[in-house]
Amino acid sequence: MKRFAFALTLLSVSAFGADIVDTAVAAGSFNTLVAAVKAAGLVDTLKGPGPFTVFAPTDDAFAKLPAGTVDALLKDPAKLKKILLYHVVAGKVMAADVVKMKSAKSVEGQMIKIKVMGGKVMVDNATVSKTDIVTDNGVIHVIDTVIMPK
Repeated sequence: MKRFAFALTLLSVSAFGADIVDTAVAAGSFNTLVAAVKAAGLVDTLKGPGPFTVFAPTDDAFAKLPAGTVDALLKDPAKLKKILLYHVVAGKVMAADVVKMKSAKSVEGQMIKIKVMGGKVMVDNATVSKTDIVTDNGVIHVIDTVIMPK
């Protein structure tokens, strides 16, 4: 029964259309990311037409940051915005295309390094753990570490 309810939840989200923000909220494992997107004033952008590719760090990824980092970033919207935009690439880049790339230009402006190592895709120092979560305005690839611009 739980599996059926979960499938219905996913169906209801996709049936009504879900953008990147709505999809992240519905997933339940991106609460810190969603809070950061709100604090940085990026909700309207990530709900916009896009398309966008988001390398989305999970709550566990944010928890790996040194103590106090998330709270400090939430109080510094300009720095937070720069970090979040580093996780976004313009266009809809599916996993099959990502693995062929050596780098991608982030919306923040800097290049994100991409490599395949031991069968795993690495984005800077983060491992991609889930790919191709399609949304109405792009795609989400889940990563296990928050990546930082230079």
